[in-house]
This record gives sequence, structure tokens and C-alpha cells, in this order.
Amino acid sequence: MADEALLEKDVTDEDAADEAGRPDDRIDDERHDEDNILKPEFVNKVEDALEDGDSERAYELVEPLHPADVADLLELLDREERRQLAAAITDLMTSEVVAELNDFVRDDMMEALPAASVAQIAEQLETDDAVQLIEDLDEEDRQAILAELDDEDRIAIESALSYPEETAGRLMSREFVAVPEHLTVGGLIDFLREGRDLPNDFLEVFVVDEKHHPVGTCALSWILRTPRAIALADVMKRDQTLIPAMLDQEEVGNMFQKYALVSAAVIDESGRLVGQMTVDDVVHIIAEEAGEDALLMSGAGEGDINEPIRDAYSARVRWLVANLGTALVASGIIYLFGAAIEQLVALAVLMPIVASIGGNAGTQTMAVTVRAIAMNQLTRSNTRRILWREMRVALLNGVTIAVLIGLGTAAIFTPLLGGVIAAAMVVNVMVAGLAGVLVPVIFDRLDQDPAVASSVFVTMITDSMGFFAFLGLAVAVGVV
Repeated sequence: MADEALLEKDVTDEDAADEAGRPDDRIDDERHDEDNILKPEFVNKVEDALEDGDSERAYELVEPLHPADVADLLELLDREERRQLAAAITDLMTSEVVAELNDFVRDDMMEALPAASVAQIAEQLETDDAVQLIEDLDEEDRQAILAELDDEDRIAIESALSYPEETAGRLMSREFVAVPEHLTVGGLIDFLREGRDLPNDFLEVFVVDEKHHPVGTCALSWILRTPRAIALADVMKRDQTLIPAMLDQEEVGNMFQKYALVSAAVIDESGRLVGQMTVDDVVHIIAEEAGEDALLMSGAGEGDINEPIRDAYSARVRWLVANLGTALVASGIIYLFGAAIEQLVALAVLMPIVASIGGNAGTQTMAVTVRAIAMNQLTRSNTRRILWREMRVALLNGVTIAVLIGLGTAAIFTPLLGGVIAAAMVVNVMVAGLAGVLVPVIFDRLDQDPAVASSVFVTMITDSMGFFAFLGLAVAVGVV
């Protein structure tokens, strides 16, 4: 009877939609017709409504939008307009909108909304998403939001916030399914069907002992294909990958990649099951870490166009100052050979080539090394082997480039100068290979992120050695 009632309701709704000209379809067409919604004309209408203080008009414009479009619209506005719009469409700021927002924009929105509204959004989210929503807010704002939550949600979020940032404990989901190992498959199926507090989405069931220690897992596909009378202990997979709650998120991503995991149990220091990590969380982690490493290697800080100007300035300027210092080292070496350069202009023409090729070779090796460290492919046990490998690659590259530049220089200037630049090129590319491995490794041994400052020091070494090798050899063999 229930199924018939549902079917009747669906038919009735469908008929009503037909009689009304299917308004839902029209709205959907309006949303997606040639990406019309967020064209400049529409954004200008929203901005005009905000400038006029017409909150009702702004609400009417935004209400038909898909949550992803609302998030994009907020990111297109400046900070003040963004806050005005958030205040005007408070009940439209759903968890779906918040999930699509850029980190900086999201934090700004949470500061602009009343604590009760943020708490309402947080209650719609899973614990890990709710934590990301409020973790970067000021302590006063955070406590005000926590005070608006019910006790269960507040305790779960406070527990997550007790773990350091970028650890499994901070990022894990506390919504999971755990059952005792004495159940049968049929008993488990009945529990899953009757359970009211189960997560909306889950991929496997964790089996725990009396101390709540995970002893195995059961994929939903196994459960559905196994006879009801079979004991859970006989069908579960006992060999599983457990993630310590204090493990860094980058290590979590490596484990998921290495073992092809879809989900994994997170345990505390006593071995108790406290949460789970799922592949959707890890995809976000991997993308975040990859982007972060690329930006750190360039010294660009967070590298986000919504990052506050002061933060962007402070993140970038310190590495530019450091780069200025390393550039002065290379300039000092050029100054030492100033007299030789004055006598032969060809030296000034050719020496940037040596430094540039060395810098590119060093950057290549450094990128490979930083990635290998991040992926746990380069450890203390194989550092020497990797170093030796990169030195051989550098030698082959150096000889190849040296032959080309040497022959070209000999044809244009003199054979002796061609031999000098060829020798300097081999030396500098070899040094670049050495620096490209050792600099990131040294930073890693000092518990510093090797992506942060490696490029500055590798560039200094290759520039300085390139100038020194080329000019020094030129003077030594009597080119000038």
C-alpha cells in the first residue's frame, strides 16, 4: 500500500507539473541555458541590488540558482558585497553552497553570518566537513557557534578540534558503521535495515571486539552476496589498513594510493576505532597537497586569488628578499672576474647560458626529489642510490648540452672558448643534479617542508657555480 501511495503521489506531481507547463524544467533550463546565470549582466544586477540596499531583490535573483552557482557568485563579488549578500540570503546558505566555496571565501562568509545560522549549516554537515567550516574562525566566533549546536554535534566537533590540523583525527568522519563480530550476516543486514542513526553513505562495515578495537571489515557487496546464516567472523576481511589519528594527511593520502583503499578505519593511541577516512576525503587531500607543494616551490604562499592582500604579501616577499640575498652571491662572483669580462665581451654573452641551463637542470632534479619525498619513495635507506642515479642522469645531460654549446661557441668565437664553456656546462649540470637532491633531503632531515625554500637555494648554487666554473676556467686556461 505504501508503494502504491508513493506511485500515486509521483503521478499526481507529474500531472500537476504538466498542467503548469513544467515550471521545474523551465527553471532548470534557465539555470543551465548556455551558462547564462553568472554572465556579467546577471552579476551586475546582484551588485546593483546590494548597492541600493535592496535585500529582497538580491534574494529574488539568487533564489533560483543551483548551490554551486550561489558559491560561484559569492566568489565573484568583493569582500563587502559578499558579506551583504550572505546576510540577505541567510536561509539559502545551505551546506551544499558552503561545500562549494573557496576556503578564504568560506571563512569570510562564516564570519559575516550570525552564529545561529552557521550552527544550522554545521548541523547539516558530516563532522569532518563541519570542522572545516569553523576551524579557522576566531576563538570567540568559534565558541559562539559551538554554543548554538546540540550537545552531540558540539562534543563531536570539539573532539575533532582537539587533534592537530592536517592530521587524520582532524579530517576523519565520525559517521561510520561498527558492529560486534558475533553477528551473523543476516543479523547484520537486519541491523542495517533497522538502524536509525546510520550514516547516509558508507562503503563498508567495521567489525570490532569488546574493547572497540577493529578486527576486520566487510564490504557491502560481500554482505549482500553471502547467505544470512554465515557468521560475520567467517566472511569478514581480517587484514586491514589502520590509520593512526595523529598521522599527517599527506601520509594518509600515500597509504590510500599505495594500498588502493576506498575507506579505512582511524584508531586512537589505544587502538580504539574512532572514525574513518574515505576516498572522497583523500582525493581532496591529494589535490590540496599537490597544489600546495607547487605553490610553495614558487614561494607564492597559498596562491589563492581570494587570499587577503596582507597574507599574500607576507608570504611572497620573504622569499623574494631571500632570493635577493642569493642573487647578490652570484653577482659577487661576477664582480671578482670583472677585469676578465672587460677584456672579452664574449664572456658576458655566454655566462648567462651556463647559469640558466644549470638552473633548469637543478629545478628538474629538485621537482623529482620533492615528489619522491612526498610519496615516500625517497627515504634514508635509498638516498645514496637515488643520488647516484641523478648524478648519472646529470652527467649524460651535461655532456649532451656541453657538446652542442661547445661546437656552437667554437664556430662563432674560438675553439678554446668552446672547450671552456663545454667543461663549465658539464660541471654546472653535475652540481645542479647534486644540489637538486641534497637540498630537499637536508630540509626534510631538518623536519622542514622541502618544497618551501629548496628552489631559492638550488638556484643560488647553480648560478654561483655556473659563473664561477665558466669565468674561472676562462681565466685559468688563458682565454683572456
